[in-house]
Amino acid sequence: MKSDIQTLLNRGTVEVIVRKDLEEKLKSGKKLRVKLGIDPSGADLHIGHMVVIKKLREFQEAGHEIQLLFGNFTGQIGDPTDKLNARKPKTQSELETNAAKYLEQAGKILDTKKAKIVWNADWLKKLTFADVIKLAQCFTVPQMMHRDMYQERIKNNADIYIHEFLYPLMQGYDSVALKSDLELGGTDQTFNLLAGRVIQKDYGQIPQNILTVPLLIGTDGENKMGKSLDNYIGVTENPKEMYGKTMSVPDELIMSYFELATDVSLQDIAKLRQAMEQGENPRNLKMRLAHELVTLYHDKKSAEQAEAEFVEIFTNKGLPKNIPAQKFSKNKINIVELLAESKLVASKGEARRLIEGGGVRIDGNKVASHEENIDLSQEKLLQVGKRKFLKVHGNAK
Repeated sequence: MKSDIQTLLNRGTVEVIVRKDLEEKLKSGKKLRVKLGIDPSGADLHIGHMVVIKKLREFQEAGHEIQLLFGNFTGQIGDPTDKLNARKPKTQSELETNAAKYLEQAGKILDTKKAKIVWNADWLKKLTFADVIKLAQCFTVPQMMHRDMYQERIKNNADIYIHEFLYPLMQGYDSVALKSDLELGGTDQTFNLLAGRVIQKDYGQIPQNILTVPLLIGTDGENKMGKSLDNYIGVTENPKEMYGKTMSVPDELIMSYFELATDVSLQDIAKLRQAMEQGENPRNLKMRLAHELVTLYHDKKSAEQAEAEFVEIFTNKGLPKNIPAQKFSKNKINIVELLAESKLVASKGEARRLIEGGGVRIDGNKVASHEENIDLSQEKLLQVGKRKFLKVHGNAK
């Protein structure tokens, strides 16, 4: 039991508040109410989102009550954390649609049927203006202004809106409504999580403990994982794409990904770290990492197939099997237009950037200019990046 508790508190964690108190509660065998609050502003999750979900699953497997809270009220305002500008509001309908998709994806590793699913509009909508004033009395303006992102806005002469101060008050009140014993979150949520402790105490409850997890660095090796930076590994991506993206993870992040994003034991991770320090080829370790991730989000067979194809393409210099084909209405087409119509890129702007960076090939030859026109009277093999292939041909008979 002691080792299980230590794994709960140590693996993939940054800070535990108050550690001694939480440790004693866990040792006592008490069933804790463990909360994770989510504002479903988007519908597609990546493995960075899943770091805290994995930690939540650990508490679920240890027998604790999981409170999965969706902010169909707070999400309409948006958490200002790490934002230099106020968030654009979402409608309650948009948030609830996203939440359904979020649940489906979180269910790949969390038993959502055994979790308590709650919506904070159920109680936040009922608060009176007097209730809001009572909440506001829990904090001072200097306490709010101490948050880093507000200091950044002041430096950048950006606006700070009064309603943004209310966000941590609402998140804290969520913990009052649920009588939460422990709340999980990323390190960017520390202020909001602490607000829950303050407000619970003011409402006569025992303040919740807090456990924070790190923000997963993306495949670019510099910024936290996110779709806007295209440095993410999506939960719903097909096995080959997931495997290939994992192989692009920088060597220095391999061990962090093993600890935060996989179910590999800490003992095995220690052996892998030792092997790397003794000169093991990082590519071999990344192949193990990619195999683990694809198995976790798909299955073992998919992982084996994705690995076999990766080896064929990148080790044996072959091509993937079953390359899709697409027919176009004309026999000559500009390369940017070809890329956009093929849906291999998100926009023509992205197509131009890829071409300029040498990331587009026709029949193995690098495309030199975005002004190049491609002759499709005979089938051509279009390659974008290292992993995307498409057979293209025009309307010639």
